[in-house]
Amino acid sequence: MNAVAKIDEKVTELEMEAPEKPAAAPIPAAAAVAPPVQPAPAPVKKKRRLGRFLLMVALPAALAIGGGYVWVTGGRYQETENANLQQAKVSIASDTAGRIVKVDIFDNQLVKQGDELFAIDPEPYRIALAQADAAVAGARLNVEQLRAAYGQSMAQQKSDASQVAFAQSQFDRAADLAQKGINAKSSLDEAKNDLDKAKQQLAVAEQGIISAKAALGGNPDIETDKHPTVMAALAARDKAAYDLAQTTVKAPADGIVSQASSFKVGQYVGSGTPLFSLVETGDTWIDANFKETQLTHMKPGQKAEIVVDTYPGRTFEATVKAIGAGTGAEFSLLPAQNATGNWVKVTQRIPVRLELTDADAKMALRTGMSATVTVDTGVARGLPSIFGHATAGEAAQ
Repeated sequence: MNAVAKIDEKVTELEMEAPEKPAAAPIPAAAAVAPPVQPAPAPVKKKRRLGRFLLMVALPAALAIGGGYVWVTGGRYQETENANLQQAKVSIASDTAGRIVKVDIFDNQLVKQGDELFAIDPEPYRIALAQADAAVAGARLNVEQLRAAYGQSMAQQKSDASQVAFAQSQFDRAADLAQKGINAKSSLDEAKNDLDKAKQQLAVAEQGIISAKAALGGNPDIETDKHPTVMAALAARDKAAYDLAQTTVKAPADGIVSQASSFKVGQYVGSGTPLFSLVETGDTWIDANFKETQLTHMKPGQKAEIVVDTYPGRTFEATVKAIGAGTGAEFSLLPAQNATGNWVKVTQRIPVRLELTDADAKMALRTGMSATVTVDTGVARGLPSIFGHATAGEAAQ
């Protein structure tokens, strides 16, 4: 009902409440021919005009004052229905390729962290692990052989060094005898040749020591498992053991299995190929898309209330976690090109992430549920800026 209708209704009520006029006394015959006399204005008309005037002035004033009060004290709570409940969605894949031999899940099944989801045929990976163990044993044996070769080179070097010393003494004796004329020059040449051969053999032995030491990583006393060859074999063995362990795939977190209706025994899967999804029920948040005009005083850490459409009588407490880096249009596949063509200003929306602080485990919260979000910014609109500037000017004077 508008203001004019209310005024008319009030006027009608005043008319009904006005006292009726008393019945006129019978007019004598002598006065019947007298000219009629105009009666004085009734006071009811004055009251009617006064009431109408008051209604026309007071009612709009009351509406303006009430509306102004609501506007000034409002704006503290920012609300939007453009919000959805979100949960982390993990694609389950196998780190190893093979044929499925066991499936322990079905679509929409609730699982706990560590529950077995499915298993791949482990026999090829068990064989690979046995081969890796054999390779480790062979690498360790090879290191022991290299250590033995280094010891042999050391012994050979000592033997050749003694031969050099003996050949040197023989050469010195032959040279002394030849100088005295006792021995022939041929004997001196033969002694010199034996000395040169002994020195050459010693040089070969010393090179053998260097080679054997290099084969041991430059350290003859190195631990067997610290040798590069053994370390490589151990790494290959760990990889084989890891692949064998990955033939059994377990749930990474608490959640609900989704899109697994076609996942069956006998199916061959490749390494890293997504097979189905797991919606983590332990990681729940709200994505609310507020208008840009609602974010003036919104900050992370502010309290909020969430009402999920599935549970209309239940209010969840939440906290503003983060405000999006940009509007949804900025991250769309085809961003708006406002610099071309005609432009129409449209209020944009920015996503705000809210973290639930009292999620009830007994309530089945599912990703994608619609919600209504109300954020307490703690700041009302207050008086318009013109009044604020005037007050500031008076204070300055």
